[in-house]
Parts: sequence; structure tokens; C-alpha cells
Amino acid sequence: MSKKHFYVIGFGALILFDTFTQVCFKLASAHAGEFALTSLWLHEIVFGPWIYGAVLGYCGAFITWMTLLKHAPIGPAFAASHLEVITVLAISVMYFGEHLSLTQVFGGLCIVAGIIFLSMSETEQAH
Repeated sequence: MSKKHFYVIGFGALILFDTFTQVCFKLASAHAGEFALTSLWLHEIVFGPWIYGAVLGYCGAFITWMTLLKHAPIGPAFAASHLEVITVLAISVMYFGEHLSLTQVFGGLCIVAGIIFLSMSETEQAH
């Protein structure tokens, strides 16, 4: 497998794991209801199915991240690891009916632009 394929698959998996984790946290919160530091609320969180999905997502993300760090340059890897912000925003709009402000859209574009610029600078340094 070429390095390019390794990075695409690795970062794709990392984004999927991180996005899955954040969506599971959202669903766990919705399942448990409004925050109240009571035994009933804690029971709903601890024994609800979504919190286990979040833990599994974190485990998958950790393993994927550690594997990527062995091979990928740290600057672009760190930046690309934050692409889940974009995917979580998109899922929040599509599936949870949330609305994006212009500031959030601009921030998402800045994240993507930063990752592109970091990747381009890393490519130029390699040559």
C-alpha cells in the first residue's frame, strides 16, 4: 500500500471514529434528558447504549491515531485530525435539525483551508 493510500484510509477512519463518538455523545445526552445530577440521570447515561458507542469510538480513534503518528508528519496529521469538526457540523444540520451561523460556516472553511495549506507546505518541504 502506498503512503498516499495509507493516509487516506487512516485519516478517513480517524474522522469516522471521531464523528461516530461525537454523535454517540449527542444521542446519549438526548436519551438521558436534561442534565440533573441525580442517580436516575446518571443511570440513564451509564447504562444507555450510546455511551458504549462513544467509548468504542474513542478506542478506535486512539488506535487509529497512534498508528498514523508512526508514519505521518505531525503538523498535517494534527490538523487533519480535526476534520471531524466539519463532519459533526454537517451531521448536526442533517440529522439533528441544528442551524449553522455564518461564523460557524466561516470557521469550518478556515479549518479546511488550514489543513490544505499545511499539507501543501509539507509537500513542498519533502521536495
